Amino acid sequence: MTDPWLLGGAVAVIAASMTLVWLLSLMLRNAGIVDVFWGLGFTILAGLGVWVGSGDPVRSALTLILVAIWGVRLAAHIGWRNRGKPEDFRYQEFRRNAGPAFWWRSYFTVFLLQGSVMWVVALPLMAALSAPEPQAFGAWDVAAVVLWVVGFAFEAGGDLQLARFKAKPANRGRVLDSGFWGLTRHPNYFGDAVIWWGFGCLGLAVGAWWAMVSPILMTFLLWRISGVAMLERTMVETKPGYREYVESTPAFLPRIPGLRRRG
Repeated sequence: MTDPWLLGGAVAVIAASMTLVWLLSLMLRNAGIVDVFWGLGFTILAGLGVWVGSGDPVRSALTLILVAIWGVRLAAHIGWRNRGKPEDFRYQEFRRNAGPAFWWRSYFTVFLLQGSVMWVVALPLMAALSAPEPQAFGAWDVAAVVLWVVGFAFEAGGDLQLARFKAKPANRGRVLDSGFWGLTRHPNYFGDAVIWWGFGCLGLAVGAWWAMVSPILMTFLLWRISGVAMLERTMVETKPGYREYVESTPAFLPRIPGLRRRG
């Protein structure tokens, strides 16, 4: 059973952190910094769980390491990608629609809302960091590591390939359709979802089957709400060659190399 003190502490830490990030966003006039904090927030929560949780030391250490590698890399990538750029178009649109009320409305509809999602998504981590049993590693722990490795390869590898592709002037306006991007149009989002299925397996390893709401929610958000669906609405109209890319490459679930997609 997940330690209620850890769950309550996570609420307090998320609320305090999101408030600080919100205040910083007002100073910078850029609400997009909340995206940079997303990965770091889970790293902080995992650290809190190791500190106050009563989980098996080895499993707790594994959880912290996996979360920290994923979270710090993601934060560094988003921060580097967004450096010197204007605020993300999603927040710019919200800023225009909200008008003078944006400064306080953003606290509830951007920062606290994302903090609430963070708390739900972190449930398998909190479960793994709370349960002292079982001490021996089992099949679910192994599955967690395997899924994390696969997901991290897609997410980090896809981000790296895209960054290198965009760095070459000759590729300006072109579509990257090789490597991970030849298997799925959004390898970073697919990889992120797989990583969270891995974290969900850490919850299953300690009997927290209910914590699987986390990977289910993350997959739904990445595939249907804030990730793939949002980008696809604009890419087809603004990116030359993207329609042909859509015809040959699946949006989320990777194709099997060597097989052509029908239809």
